[in-house]
Amino acid sequence: MSQKLSRLHPVTKTLASSIEQFLEPLLALHSSIREAVVAACETTSLEQLAGIAQEEAGDTIYAIDRVSEELLVDFFRHEVARHTPIVLIAEGLPGGKLVLPEGTPEETAVWRIIVDPIDGTRGLMYQKRSGWILTGVAPNKGAQTNLQDIELAIQTEIPLVKQHLSDMVWAIRGEGVTAVRHNRLTHETTPLLLHPSRATTIAHGFAAISRFFPGAREVLAAIDEEIVLAALGPVQPGKAHCFEDQYICSGGQLYELMSGHDRFCADLRPLLEPLLAQKGQALGICCHPYDLCTELIAREMGVMVTNEGGRPLTAPLDVASDVAWVGYANPTIRAQIEPHLQTALIRRGLVQ
Repeated sequence: MSQKLSRLHPVTKTLASSIEQFLEPLLALHSSIREAVVAACETTSLEQLAGIAQEEAGDTIYAIDRVSEELLVDFFRHEVARHTPIVLIAEGLPGGKLVLPEGTPEETAVWRIIVDPIDGTRGLMYQKRSGWILTGVAPNKGAQTNLQDIELAIQTEIPLVKQHLSDMVWAIRGEGVTAVRHNRLTHETTPLLLHPSRATTIAHGFAAISRFFPGAREVLAAIDEEIVLAALGPVQPGKAHCFEDQYICSGGQLYELMSGHDRFCADLRPLLEPLLAQKGQALGICCHPYDLCTELIAREMGVMVTNEGGRPLTAPLDVASDVAWVGYANPTIRAQIEPHLQTALIRRGLVQ
């Protein structure tokens, strides 16, 4: 076991009956991953970190991802599974999941824990923008376990090397949200007050539809334009209706909604598959359930996160399912945007 992991808060035998018992050890794990990844970014060249370690069906695993994955499996094997059986769900594991202790029948596991040890890998490895560690814990309901079953969620910012502050936020279902800010130079942690935007319009704020990669970007941009113009009317000369931020990190996008930075965000890439197929093109990479496993935190803060049809996200806890999602900072923003979004999607045959 690594030296850092040996200092983690011990997990007690009451884990099997209490979700709260996961909180302290998982916070310690997140801190360890954050420190290890930042240290790797400080001491390893960009070319090494950006090297492709493994190609998987749903994503590409880069060398920087291996730093966090090693800590992850070691922690759950030695600090959690020796007290209570779990199903660990993460990229890089055979079949996307690992039942611990090894040899335990999956149906006897008490919890399903889904983790993205680095969300936003590409921005982080090029030192463009923070990445995030994401974790969700749900009772084991078998293959039917989905995002709505998550009872504890934690996300922790992995800062850039030149950045000394990083945020950590977590929620237990029905108990609200806690947020703190960590100073990695002084090792001090202070409370952080977060709240979503209370604005009643997207005007002069940040609102965007994700179009990170080539493939159907023109369709996504057209939907974006249609929604904004329908909500705000024609653009006035010399003025900006609203702004957009293409943050290539689903956890980061959720955090921007939680912190009041963004008012509306949607990732609709999976809906474009039929249109691309007609052109003989592949869909490419999409958002997966592990990218959204901290949606509970946003929900506990009052952010409204839905699927493309306006219903709660019920994606299974796996590493392969493609997920479309929409986030609104508050009900008023949702009322302003959702009807136009649905009209745009229905017109293009992307939803029924």
